[in-house]
Amino acid sequence: MKAIYVQNVDYNVPRIHDLLKIAKKANLDIDENTSKKLQYITLFNIETRYVDYKLDFKKKCTKKYTQENIAKILEIKKWLLKQLKN
Repeated sequence: MKAIYVQNVDYNVPRIHDLLKIAKKANLDIDENTSKKLQYITLFNIETRYVDYKLDFKKKCTKKYTQENIAKILEIKKWLLKQLKN
């Protein structure tokens, strides 16, 4: 995402972890579905960063939950790779 920001905007990448904000600042055309995925994936950063949230996050990380979210992340990765210009 930040590579796309550099490609589209500037080398001074925002020092944030909010994927949707970065995508918007990078001038990406984002549909509602992708927007929701980016917001959801960003929550993982919060849930795994702070001790208070880690245990709850660990409890919900079943095999099914993990597989579903890895699939979402891979979709986003594929979309992002298409955005990069060679």
